[in-house]
Amino acid sequence: MIRTFTFVTVILLCSAVVQAKATVTFVVSSIEDINSKPGSNFPNDTLADPSEDKLLAFQGSMYEDRLDSLERTVPLNYNEFVQHYIDIYVQRKEQIGKMLGLSKYYFPIFEKALMEAGLPDELKFITVIESALNPHAVSRSGAVGPWQFMYTTAKGYGLVMDNYVDERKDPVKSSYAATHYFLDAYKRIGDWLLTIAAFNCGTGAVTRAIERSGGIADFWKVRAFLPKETQNYVPAFIATVYAMNHYRDHDIKVRPADFGVVTNVIPVDKRVSIGNVAKAANLDIKELLILNPSYKRQIINGSPGNPRALVIPDVDNRMYASLYEVLNSEAGRSQLILASVKKPKTENDPAPQYHKVKAGQNLSSIAQMYDMTVQDLKVWNNLKVSTIVPGQNIRLSPPARSSSESTVRGYMNYRVKAGDTLSGIAEKFNGMTVSKLKALNGLNGSAIVPGMRLIINQL
Repeated sequence: MIRTFTFVTVILLCSAVVQAKATVTFVVSSIEDINSKPGSNFPNDTLADPSEDKLLAFQGSMYEDRLDSLERTVPLNYNEFVQHYIDIYVQRKEQIGKMLGLSKYYFPIFEKALMEAGLPDELKFITVIESALNPHAVSRSGAVGPWQFMYTTAKGYGLVMDNYVDERKDPVKSSYAATHYFLDAYKRIGDWLLTIAAFNCGTGAVTRAIERSGGIADFWKVRAFLPKETQNYVPAFIATVYAMNHYRDHDIKVRPADFGVVTNVIPVDKRVSIGNVAKAANLDIKELLILNPSYKRQIINGSPGNPRALVIPDVDNRMYASLYEVLNSEAGRSQLILASVKKPKTENDPAPQYHKVKAGQNLSSIAQMYDMTVQDLKVWNNLKVSTIVPGQNIRLSPPARSSSESTVRGYMNYRVKAGDTLSGIAEKFNGMTVSKLKALNGLNGSAIVPGMRLIINQL
């Protein structure tokens, strides 16, 4: 992001298979090389046959209708610039097919972060333009990861880059950083296409272009005042949305990713070799490195106070004992509990009812360990704050029989269902308002998802 743009062509001109190891630097033509003379290569500039004019008009109307059917929050305008990139992308059938296969793994990660921030789902397609869904992608200007963060910007949004980890490559953490950037940019600009432009050239450059163009925050009015790369970035984004949705109309086949897209996450609270994990669980080291791209030395340097995520493919139950052994032995004195691997529970293997807090643990690490939420733990333990101490027993299930609504010491625990909204939930309870719901549950926005539990103050 915020750098000289180089990646629109990379999604369609180079292999998009994620590399298991080593940083991959793409040196490709910039977007100006694809579209150095916008409009000059379009057939209707030189046509003499009126019947062909009618055909082109029909085709243009078809593309416009298709984009209109996809439009939700971000405007997907159709014009000759967008058509130019559509023409390029739908001819790159193999590369688009690879993007579609990789998206089965990466898009749910991006969608979750965007949904939780209340942002448009369409923003996920920026990663296709930026990095071809390659977490190891590095631009010539030094931007890194699926969202292509520059070092300084990444630091400003809380990502960690040190000797062991580069969180710009972490699909989850970099996605949450990207959502904060989008929120900040949209708050200043107020237009989604210009917010997308700002992701390429910076919010300052966009606001200055708005001023020079007359003060109207409309990308197509401001476009001529933006850097050349950014002028083409937004049409390329719209064309990418089109190609990734209407691939069947252009006989593009999905090419499955060459790694398992169904995964589990283990919090690791010690220093662990990814290679040893691979041996213990009989997993492919290349696949583990693809799923854990942010660890520079193939070492997860977790600690009790700062557990780090190890992403593993969905494994056979027999592998869990081996994983436990290697994660136990490497540090000598393991406090790690592998409940977070989401091992299928049976009636003879019930979930534990309590967790005894160990030194360095907090509610967040315990919630992650048992695949729960901090909010659940606070409700079930009647905690008004997040402070816990070693030796304290933390309840891991509701004290009453679980249902969509359960009462816990003066508070109601409501499980969000499909179709629920904060305003709709507030209407169900006397005296409840959206603002109270947000305050009780620490919500910054109005985004909620099915399965989430909300505290309802009983009035």
